[in-house]
Amino acid sequence: MKKLIFGLALPLFMFSAAFAQDNKDGEVKIQTSAVCTMCKAAIEKDLAFEKGVSKADLDVESGILTVHYKSKKTNPGKIKQAVSKVGYDADDVDADAKAYDKLPACCKKTAGKHKD
Repeated sequence: MKKLIFGLALPLFMFSAAFAQDNKDGEVKIQTSAVCTMCKAAIEKDLAFEKGVSKADLDVESGILTVHYKSKKTNPGKIKQAVSKVGYDADDVDADAKAYDKLPACCKKTAGKHKD
């Protein structure tokens, strides 16, 4: 009887462990070129619609964007590309030129850090 229970429980345990591993959340910290709270709002808003992103939080003072995501649905490279399409640098990924040109003057890299 113990062998039967063990024989049924082991595959179930292995399946649940594999399932949990596939659905892990990831976290990535990305250095951005964001300079103000308008940048913060724009980046966080756009990432809210990015597939697999569960939370995005930009620290304006440091320019560090912390993103929580579902690793089965997206990855750090895709997230950096999404930030680029908003008009901001994301680590080694340069801002999309057209999106950058559309940013308000206060959100340009040349504006420097400032308070709103």
